[in-house]
Amino acid sequence: MIKLAPSILSADFAHLGRDVKLVTSAGAQMIHVDVMDGHFVPNLSIGPQIVKSLRRDSDAFLDVHLMITDPEKYTDAYIDAGANLINFHVEANGDPEKLLKHIRERGVKSAVTIKPKTPAEEIFKYLDLCDMVLVMSVEPGFGGQSFMEGSLPKVRALADEIKKRKLSCDIQIDGGINLETGARAVKAGATSLVAGTAVFGAPDIAERVKEFLKL
Repeated sequence: MIKLAPSILSADFAHLGRDVKLVTSAGAQMIHVDVMDGHFVPNLSIGPQIVKSLRRDSDAFLDVHLMITDPEKYTDAYIDAGANLINFHVEANGDPEKLLKHIRERGVKSAVTIKPKTPAEEIFKYLDLCDMVLVMSVEPGFGGQSFMEGSLPKVRALADEIKKRKLSCDIQIDGGINLETGARAVKAGATSLVAGTAVFGAPDIAERVKEFLKL
């Protein structure tokens, strides 16, 4: 089954706990938490305190996506707050191998992300240290953008490499994901879909989660 990770960037922040419970009760296996610093990407969102509040209110799997310049400085704060997975960008500052090892040593799952202009091959050397890789199918920073077709060959390349090396590593895709683009991403090899507007903007959020899971 495909893992759905609704992005709370598109949820109702006045009723965040309610929205998280709604999508997890409907079957969503992960909650995608977009962390932005206003520097690495042109937007600000979600500090550790919100993650801590979510953890206190829910046992949901929190997939924390650090879209920040210096992930090494803040990784431990998000782990301490209750993150189940830490995902950072290969384009950010620091040593990806060192940080991936540290994340695993802290007892949570590790992941690395590539922006649209970064080739999939840039993260092949880190796959042994990853529980998941994320292919951005929009420029990171804002929700509601259109899906970029160039992301699908990257998903295929990663799927082929993971299969060839017999690794246990999910392939997540994030950006412009709806039922139609999500189906194509799954066909290309994606095993986890991040969807924000397509889930939280639906007339029936719970039903939309179930529709995604049927992919």
